[in-house]
Amino acid sequence: MIKLVNVSKFFGDKAALKNINLTINDGETLAIIGGSGSGKSTLLRLLIGLIRPSGGQIFINRQDIAHLSEKELDKIRLKMGMVFQYSALFDSMTVGDNVAFGLREHTDYDEKKIRSIVREKLSLVGLPDTERMMPSELSGGMKKRVSLARAIAIEPEIIFYDEPSSGLDPVTTAKIDELIMNTQRALNVTSVVVTHDMTSAVTIADRIAMVYAGDLIAVDTAENFRNIDDPRIKAFFR
Repeated sequence: MIKLVNVSKFFGDKAALKNINLTINDGETLAIIGGSGSGKSTLLRLLIGLIRPSGGQIFINRQDIAHLSEKELDKIRLKMGMVFQYSALFDSMTVGDNVAFGLREHTDYDEKKIRSIVREKLSLVGLPDTERMMPSELSGGMKKRVSLARAIAIEPEIIFYDEPSSGLDPVTTAKIDELIMNTQRALNVTSVVVTHDMTSAVTIADRIAMVYAGDLIAVDTAENFRNIDDPRIKAFFR
């Protein structure tokens, strides 16, 4: 599904990422972990095509996106869903209109079908009958759920999550973790979760990749990750 080959990214003279090689398999959940400034957010931005690599190749479904035009990239992005760190809902739109946004922008569905999809996706994330609510009426956890409903409305093959537990209490974080796992199972999508939360990473991921100072220092199953004898990884677990 996704393959990075010798991917580097420089901002001026600073190397944010250095020769990253990584394969993300169809239908798996990969957690990308790392501290602040490690390069994990830069990696996510490269994967969704918001920035271009300074070197290397990024394959989505065997197509190298590194040098595509914006128009060509938009076609690839239609196969991706994105759940943003702070939900990024449109405050002036109802919950229903937020979820429907991508459908109205990128499909020719009539309003009856769009409303049906919106109801279906909101029910899937545990928020039935909330279409007429405004974002200001929602808790942080509910906003994350609406953001996920919006992401899956277009039936993506890949879902990217940017710090899904950021700003949430432990109980709500556990619910979001469960939601990510349930969504992956229900839709059989490939999920890439960027997080600093090691507990969440171990809970939700089939594999974990750790980025440290721009280097990919380890990729392994969640179970094996605990046993890697590297002080940088052990410090993250503590």
